[in-house]
Amino acid sequence: MCHSNKGEERSEDLKEDTEMIGEFVYGLMQTEGDILPTILRVALGIVIFPHGAQKLLGWFGGDGYRATMDYFTKGMGIPALFAILPIIVEFFGSLALILGLVTRLVALGIAVDMLVAVWTVHRHNGFFMNWEGEKEGEGFEFHILVVAIAVALVIGGGGVLSVDLALYGSPF
Repeated sequence: MCHSNKGEERSEDLKEDTEMIGEFVYGLMQTEGDILPTILRVALGIVIFPHGAQKLLGWFGGDGYRATMDYFTKGMGIPALFAILPIIVEFFGSLALILGLVTRLVALGIAVDMLVAVWTVHRHNGFFMNWEGEKEGEGFEFHILVVAIAVALVIGGGGVLSVDLALYGSPF
């Protein structure tokens, strides 16, 4: 009689899956104790937070959650699942950046958020910001800077004084 030990096989598979997930999380959160990513992530978090607070809470002259969702879904035709993402990324992601929590993931989200904003709204307004108030909308020069900073954080992680470093340390 041949016994196959499926319980042990499942246990071993679960152990391998858990190790793989752990390695992924470690790779996502590990960072070096460098000051440059810290400066970039805190500055980016501070700059992005008011935009998220406008969309979620109506602070800083924003319209708040309901009006923002209506604009995204009804005005722009974006499905609600995708319309809520910029609100989450800009509000909660900016706070996570300031803390240095899951920096790479949040930075990637912010980069995608900005690229979508450029493609859907700002590319039609040209390159330059609307400093003089003479155009309908804003250009995309700001977005290029945000994407560049976000990409640097995706590559370098959160740096010194980050939750990422406290939890997962440096690979070296």
